Amino acid sequence: MAKILNGMKKINHPKIGIRPIIDGRRGGIRESLEEMTMGMARRVAELYSKKLRYSDGTPVECVIADTTIGGVAEAAAATEKFRDNNVGAVISVTPCWCYGAETIDMDSLMPKAIWGFNGTERPGAVYLACALAAHNQKGLPCFGIYGNDVQDVTDSGITPDVEDKLLRWARAAVAVMQMRGKSYLAIGSVSMGIAGSTVNPDFFQEYLGMRNEYVDCSEIQRRIDLGIYDPEEFEKAKAWVKEHCKSHEGKDLNPEHLCYSREKLDEVWDYVTKMAVIFRDLMQGNPKLAEMGFREEAAGHNAIAGGFQGQRQWTDFRPDGDFAEALLNTSFDWNGIREPVTFATEDDSLNAATMLFLHLLTNRAQIFADVRTYWSPEAYKRVTGKELTGAAAPGFIYLINSGSCALDATGQMTGEDGKPEMKHFWDMTQKDVGACLENTTWYPSGREYMRGGGFSSQFLTKGGMPVTMCRLNLIKGVGPVLQIAEGWTVDIDPEAFQIITKRTDPTWPSTFFTPRLTGEGAFRNVWTVMNKWGANHGAISYGHVGADMITLASMLRIPVCMHNVDPEKVYRPSAWDAFGMDVEGSDFRACETYGPLYK
Repeated sequence: MAKILNGMKKINHPKIGIRPIIDGRRGGIRESLEEMTMGMARRVAELYSKKLRYSDGTPVECVIADTTIGGVAEAAAATEKFRDNNVGAVISVTPCWCYGAETIDMDSLMPKAIWGFNGTERPGAVYLACALAAHNQKGLPCFGIYGNDVQDVTDSGITPDVEDKLLRWARAAVAVMQMRGKSYLAIGSVSMGIAGSTVNPDFFQEYLGMRNEYVDCSEIQRRIDLGIYDPEEFEKAKAWVKEHCKSHEGKDLNPEHLCYSREKLDEVWDYVTKMAVIFRDLMQGNPKLAEMGFREEAAGHNAIAGGFQGQRQWTDFRPDGDFAEALLNTSFDWNGIREPVTFATEDDSLNAATMLFLHLLTNRAQIFADVRTYWSPEAYKRVTGKELTGAAAPGFIYLINSGSCALDATGQMTGEDGKPEMKHFWDMTQKDVGACLENTTWYPSGREYMRGGGFSSQFLTKGGMPVTMCRLNLIKGVGPVLQIAEGWTVDIDPEAFQIITKRTDPTWPSTFFTPRLTGEGAFRNVWTVMNKWGANHGAISYGHVGADMITLASMLRIPVCMHNVDPEKVYRPSAWDAFGMDVEGSDFRACETYGPLYK
């Protein structure tokens, strides 16, 4: 199904191909298995369309082979059909013995899985083992799915454990498919020597299947000076900003000699609003620009993620990007509720990639933050005179940035369980939007940092949300590695918060995070998590999604160097088991052996 984006681009979503595999012997065996085998394929397709969505909110689409696959010719026919229907990942299903190497998918770029039915009448598990062995021998990593309990041959249900693996594999596969062929747009260059801002095109190309696009910061000013933006949308945005953002403008906390006049502040509001429109146009394009005579600019850069250098050259004399970045990352703006746009402050492309992984797995807005400070219970009591209690009792990590954080992170939306939540955008209401805006204050940026001014979002994230903090790092000699820390946002005493925020920055958004401790390794205490974090930024997603991140990383051949996920939930391709019994070490060895997915 095609979808219109910005009235111009048709999206032909990448699809999951389903391969019903069957014993090819005719004269009784194949005929007795046809309906059961196709039934398995149809049930998987129904499961995916019901429970999975693309990032734009539309249900995930599947393509089932025209016939069951009992040999090479039928496998080739399925491959041809999948090629014609934009299939980007394949799953094979079977209730019986089949011919291993004759029926597998041979496309090395396709994430693969096989579900072998656990029944006694026909040996589906035997085919599963045979086919996985063929994949492993040929260097084609494949995920195996095998139910814990024997099912009756007449059982048409999908057991919970099988469903969990079917969905975990598919969530990761859909993320892989949606990244391939897209762009990362870097606006500007390296920000303040931040390593993640040094965009590595080899990583994006070889691991994610993405290209890199670059635009100089001067393009922002050019478009503003020449009016290369939709003037009607700007007026609409300006009115919305006046009602919902300027009405919540905070006191200018700059030294008196650095405070802007009211006239100048109004000018800055208009400027940063134009920046938000222009950033989005640069990424996605805008057909309105073609109508205005700017056909080249109307096309955009096919970007699924982006970042803005900002500091320092730009922010030394122009308004900063905090407002634009915050609104892009948020699930709404003046055009209403919509899919959030993955966008990194300081053009930290590695944090942007991490945010993108999390967004495509969860379809939710992501938090971009500095991993700023570890607060021990002892330091907290010394500074505030208060005791840490509840989930925060072991201490917490203070996540805070300059104001580019998604407003969803206020935690002001309430889920069906009555607890705070960062909702999928398709579940949000205008009440949710209003709650996020009402609880956000926009402070004039600190001009000792941002000499050109700007506006920073300020809020306090509600405690009690399950979250996962992640970070992708590039290590010389190893390549990309991923860190994962599941935990919770936590509340602290309101008086203590005022003390802590004033000694940090009272104009920036604050999130307090306590990871789930295991008592071992990097997760023996909160300090160790902070101490072992690999960069100055982190990406934080609603939900405990570390297991999904591990599965996605293995598809992309990115090893995980740190995580606190339940070992029972770790799910990687079958071949990983052959690289040793130390699970994390085998991950590194397998990723090194197979190399990047697109190399």
